[in-house]
Amino acid sequence: MNLTSFYIAFHDPIWVAVLSIALFFPVRQMIWVLYVGKKQKSQKLVSDDEKKILKKRATFTSLLLCVVFSYLYVIQVFN
Repeated sequence: MNLTSFYIAFHDPIWVAVLSIALFFPVRQMIWVLYVGKKQKSQKLVSDDEKKILKKRATFTSLLLCVVFSYLYVIQVFN
């Protein structure tokens, strides 16, 4: 099996993974900042433990969003 046939067979999943990874970190940071800002409106100080919990929540949300939107983008653009 040469590289060309491998690329043709796995073209879409490779691009979905690349786009998801590229989008994950900035989206996670943006969502985390929004979560912390919302939490700070209701209480003045946000503890480090609460920030860790919000970071985990932002990680899950951004992972889901990045994979879904990367998949939709690849399907729309490459097919």
